[in-house]
Amino acid sequence: MLFADVARTSREIADTSARNKKTELLAGLFARMAPEEAPLVVSYLAGRLPQRKLNVGWTAFREKQAPAETATLTVQGVHATFDRIAAVAGKGAQTERKRLLHELLAAATEEEQRFLAGLIGGELRQGALDALAVDGLAAAHGVPPAAVRRAVMLAGRLDTVAQALIADGPAALDAFRLDVGRPVLPMLAKTAKDVDEAIDLVGPCAVEEKLDGIRVQVHRDGDSVRIFTRTLDEITERLPEVVAAAQELTATRAVLDGEVIALGPEGRPLPFQDIAGRVGSSLDIPGAQAELPLFPVFFDLLSIDGRDLLDLPLRDRHAELARIAPEPRRVRRYEVADPADGQQREGARAFAEETLARGHEGVVVKGLDAAYSAGRRGASWVKVKPVHTLDLVVLAAEWGHGRRTGKLSNLHLGARRQDGSFAMLGKTFKGLTDAVLAWQTERLQELAVEDDGWVVKVRPELVVEVAFDGVQRSTRYPEGVTLRFARVVRYREDKTAAEADTVDAVLALRR
Repeated sequence: MLFADVARTSREIADTSARNKKTELLAGLFARMAPEEAPLVVSYLAGRLPQRKLNVGWTAFREKQAPAETATLTVQGVHATFDRIAAVAGKGAQTERKRLLHELLAAATEEEQRFLAGLIGGELRQGALDALAVDGLAAAHGVPPAAVRRAVMLAGRLDTVAQALIADGPAALDAFRLDVGRPVLPMLAKTAKDVDEAIDLVGPCAVEEKLDGIRVQVHRDGDSVRIFTRTLDEITERLPEVVAAAQELTATRAVLDGEVIALGPEGRPLPFQDIAGRVGSSLDIPGAQAELPLFPVFFDLLSIDGRDLLDLPLRDRHAELARIAPEPRRVRRYEVADPADGQQREGARAFAEETLARGHEGVVVKGLDAAYSAGRRGASWVKVKPVHTLDLVVLAAEWGHGRRTGKLSNLHLGARRQDGSFAMLGKTFKGLTDAVLAWQTERLQELAVEDDGWVVKVRPELVVEVAFDGVQRSTRYPEGVTLRFARVVRYREDKTAAEADTVDAVLALRR
């Protein structure tokens, strides 16, 4: 398959807002794929590189390459070039990577060059997410989307299912089953503004603590225990506490979903960053374990003693979990059997408030009748947590790539210091509509004081309201903190930079 077909489909998907049209475009592309091309095409459309990182900076794109007039690049040929770039190491590596990239760009058409820039730079946001690709794949091969979705859940990867479906037809989907030792994609949650809205969406439900730790999927088979992250990476050797907890279960064969947290001296949860540091530590595990012991908490059971529980309602899965796991190993929860009962709703609100008071992130409202539908943000799980906002000052912006070529996109955000200067807290390109992108590009250019072709520094005058999930430590920024999951809410032209939030206010949130 020509790489130009992928680039063109990406652009066409970006140009339409209709989901059925996006699905039709994907189905047409997928119907023409060879089995060996499927993993690459699926990854590229989702904005992922199979090599993960090429170690190529944006400076490599500053030297423009004249585009080719005719499309000759193939999907597999581009993949081979990416492999060569990723393999470069040693003295002169950056120069060689740049040479290979320029060679690739010189062979690409203008549309392919734009797609490559977005793909390599991680700015490919054209709406072809995995959920949409599932529908396109199903349409291309005349199978129900639910059947493809379930196979993807059990395989853990869409590209694996795509390759099998193209090679062997619909019968290939039946080969994907829940096996102990092979991770499945985790179920995800949508967001609601409060507990009542979440209950209205879900119906009869359990309101559970939302723990700010590391999501883990635990597979026990006799004495053997394997632990996987939400991205399906295995981290068993780093979590001896979880291995021990799994071996305490009364079932000898099980697959569980849960969270690993750390607790301070008074029993309050420690920040996610501390947990991530421990799990990613290169120290010897006994030493790291003694310094920061971790505590696993389970909230779902997917399989027990050879029985697949995925299609059972949550109330039945939880009953099985309660049978095999002691109460300290299970997430705290409050059931709302009748959403019309005002007393039960009041109890749910009180439980959510108590959860926050205990130092947790919020709650997740889960439908009692819902099956475990992995890899989707369906309406059966809904998270509710406080959203913080700050009014910050735009210090600079980066020129966009891919769809955002020619637009100032990634904003550098700053908070006000006591002396009137500004401390950078991080960057964000999220939450920006096309209209806002166009407006901020024009406005920031009016405020520009320096443009090196990549970053445009501006006078610190424009105030933007930013929502974020929390504040965490960071050595990258001058005050030692940054914002988690920052996204733009709106510009505050009614405020001056002198009215922006201060560094002290940000540090108070960290504390």
